[in-house]
Parts: sequence; structure tokens; C-alpha cells
Amino acid sequence: GSFMLVNTSRRFSGQKAHLLMPHLKENDTHCIDFHYYVSSKSGASPGTLNVYVKVNDGPIGNPVWNTSITAAWSRAELAISTFWPNFYQVVFEVVTSGHSGYVAIDEVKVLGHPCTKTPHFLRLQSVEVNAGQFATFQCTANGGTDSSDRLWLQVISFFPNALISGERRESERNVKREKLWAVNFINIRFYIAFEMLHGWYSFVEKPPVPIAPPQLSLVGATYLWIQLNANSINGDGPIIQREVEYRTSSGSWYDIQPVDSTNYKIGHLDPDTEYEISVLLTRPGEGGTGSPGPALKTRTKCADPMRGPRRLEVVEIKSRQITICWEPFGYNVTRCHRYNLTVHYRYQAGGQEQVREEVSWDTESSHPQHTITNLSPYTNVSIKLVLMNPEGRKESQELVVQTDEDVPSAVPLESIQGSTFEEKIFLQWREPAQTYGVITLYEV
Repeated sequence: GSFMLVNTSRRFSGQKAHLLMPHLKENDTHCIDFHYYVSSKSGASPGTLNVYVKVNDGPIGNPVWNTSITAAWSRAELAISTFWPNFYQVVFEVVTSGHSGYVAIDEVKVLGHPCTKTPHFLRLQSVEVNAGQFATFQCTANGGTDSSDRLWLQVISFFPNALISGERRESERNVKREKLWAVNFINIRFYIAFEMLHGWYSFVEKPPVPIAPPQLSLVGATYLWIQLNANSINGDGPIIQREVEYRTSSGSWYDIQPVDSTNYKIGHLDPDTEYEISVLLTRPGEGGTGSPGPALKTRTKCADPMRGPRRLEVVEIKSRQITICWEPFGYNVTRCHRYNLTVHYRYQAGGQEQVREEVSWDTESSHPQHTITNLSPYTNVSIKLVLMNPEGRKESQELVVQTDEDVPSAVPLESIQGSTFEEKIFLQWREPAQTYGVITLYEV
């Protein structure tokens, strides 16, 4: 491949170099993965490496990631969760410091799955409040969280004198509600008359419940687009809030997200996993949330495998067969419950290259291995594993192995010459067609 290298020698402080990636249109939860290097002999930073994300050729904005010094090649990830823009562009920028050194990037990849270490951003529902009142945004972290885990709130812009506060709360069943942020926006007007709200819920008898399940619009590996389909209800309105509840069909995990439009994208899902999706409707007043409506059952697509098989090693070598093993992998690598593993190998036989492939059925074992048979002795064999699912394939590194030596093939005799008087016989022969190793002795 290729890489970008900036030599900052004899450069003034503040000079800039840009590398622009092509326009991207991925509308899925995905990841930009790259390696970077920022170093100098003096130890002083040669400059700053910034990364920007431009949406629809808009303003470049502020860096979403930067660094100024590294001792060796390092790896970074950019979490991208786009919601139907026309396109976006990743821009790498180097700003020199005046010191000599090198700034480089390499192996820039667009991965069709979430980042392994970098969290993705979540959308929060729009809220309007009166002057002097609070708009509260709650971010929920599910699962086995730690006290040192942190969730961040990024405020792009707010009105003057806005107050931002936050606190950490924990609820039952190992579900932690982190960073409960309250933002006080000055001069925002809220037009709902609170007297009318009281009159509404005074006459409500039954909370609203959708009659039909939501409808599926689009399926991806890590997202599902749905239409709420909640115009027809059992119960009473008016509807002041809509929420989507989704859960895995197997297991107890679930989440609820507020929705402010009839179409909604549920993101950050697991590939090749079945989900049940329901809509909850709320009318004014305490207890105004109805039961979840009928559920839509659907499955996400498979995602491209994370990587190819690793640690391909030889277990046993014989003259006509080779047994190999590899590091076991699971769903976190295959990103799909339907996949196969193929052993590809090639070697020279009779002056021609032979190419073969075999499907390995030993993929679920804790010590997976495969034996290749019917090989020629004393022959170099190039072997690699290919992991495939319906969405893509990933290959392992190639391994070159030489089979053991074996007994050579028959020795063809050319002629027999001699004389009975001399009592001698002269034999002449050719080397065997297949030596299967190094001939060390001809014995008559």
C-alpha cells in the first residue's frame, strides 16, 4: 500500500499539509481505522496531527481527534455514526511546530463495523423549555460498567448564560444511568398551555397502545430503520411522547429510546441478531405511558468479518500430508452465525502449479485443525485460510511448508553392456522421475 509522510525539517511553525479521503456515503455504524507516527530525534514534537470530518462539503469545524507526539507507530479509531447525509469526508491535517521530525499515517481503512475501543455517539431527543426551566438529557449505559467508566456530553453551541450541570445515578439490575445533564437555555419559549394539560389527563381512562407493530424500512448489519406505524391506537390521547423499545429475542437485554419523528433508525446493533421492536405511547400525566404495542421481529444482516484467521501453525508434517492448526475464533470475529472456513493451498507437481481448496469443518473446536492429504513428498506447499460469510471474506497470512522426504520412484535402466570374457556388466540408468528428496546413494 501507500502512506503519507511529512518531513517537518526546514518548515516554519504553523505550516499545514492536508490529506483528503474520498467522499464517503456509508449510512451505517462504522469505523475509520488508521496508524500514525509523530516523532523527532530531539524529543520535541515536530507538529500536530489533526483529523476533521466534513459533512456535505460544509465547514471543516473543529478536529475530532489530534495528537502531537508518539514514540512509535500507534493505532487510532474514529467512530462514525451518520444519519443519511449526502456524503462526508475525512481530512488529515499536519500543522508544523518549527522542530524537525516526521509525521506519518498509514493503513487507513473504512471498516464496516463498530470500532473495537472507541465509543459511538448517541442521538438525544429535542427538548424545548421555558426561560428559567431545565431541559434534561439522560444517557443510559447498560451492562457491566465500572466506576471508572465515563460518558461524555458534547455541547456544540448554546445561548449565553446557559448553565450545564451533571450527576451520576445508578439504578437496579446493573443498569447505570450516567451523567444526567441539565442544560438551562435562556430565551427559549415553550408554547404548551399547562392548564390544558391538566384538563386533558383529568378525563383520560386508558393509556394509549398501538394496534399494529412498527414497519421495517431498511436493514443493515448494525442498524434497523423502522416506521412507527402508531396512528391507530387503543386507549386515549393526546400523544405527547413516542418511544421505541427493542430487545434481543434471546436474552434479557433491552433498551428504550425517545423518538421525535415517524421514521427512526435504531443503531449500534449486533450483526446477524434477531430483535423485537415495539412502540410505547405516552399521554399527559403520571402513569400516562401505555404498554408496548405489538412487536416487530426482524434480524440484522451479517457484517464483514473483523479479520482473517490468526496464528496459522503446523502441527505435523509427513511425506504426503500436512496438519495445520489456528487460533480459535467466535462470533466477535465472524460477525455472522453463518460462515465457512476454507483451506487454500498450492504447490508444484510435474512442472505445473496445482491449486486446491478444501472446506474445514473443524471450526467450533477449542483447538481447531485440518489435515491436507495426497501431497507430493519433498514439496513446498503454500497454505492460507479464508474466512467467509454472506457479506465478505478475510484471509490469513500465507504459510509455506515443505513435506518430508520419501522413497524415490523406480530407477529406469537405459542399457546393459558387457563381455563374457571380461566377466563385466555395465549398467546405465536415469535419475528417478520423482526423487522425493535428495538421492544420497545408488546401490546395485
